[in-house]
Amino acid sequence: MAMLVLRMVLLAAAIALIGAPADARDDGRYANSPLKGWFESLHSRGGGPCCADADGTALDDVDWDTSNGHYRVRIQGEWIQVPDDTVITEPNRIGRTIVRPYYVNGRALIRCFMPGSMT
Repeated sequence: MAMLVLRMVLLAAAIALIGAPADARDDGRYANSPLKGWFESLHSRGGGPCCADADGTALDDVDWDTSNGHYRVRIQGEWIQVPDDTVITEPNRIGRTIVRPYYVNGRALIRCFMPGSMT
């Protein structure tokens, strides 16, 4: 599990450094992860599949919070309200906050969001 957390942190750092939208795909690096099946089983209330190991972006605690009873995330310096039907409500096995953004006309939208423990 420590290796998975490290990989997620490195992925988030790489995305932050390049500053460009990234739509990661599992290229086989996570094939032996003990959490692979769990990640792939995640679905938002909207019904769509959310994440594989490489699809999400780990967020630091300063990049997500709640406002008026709803989650919001900071992606590329902009605060975005998380639609309620994209929130994963089952227990977070990784502990870190994970968001799965996608982009339409350069605007970040949220496919899935899994709140972490805010340590």
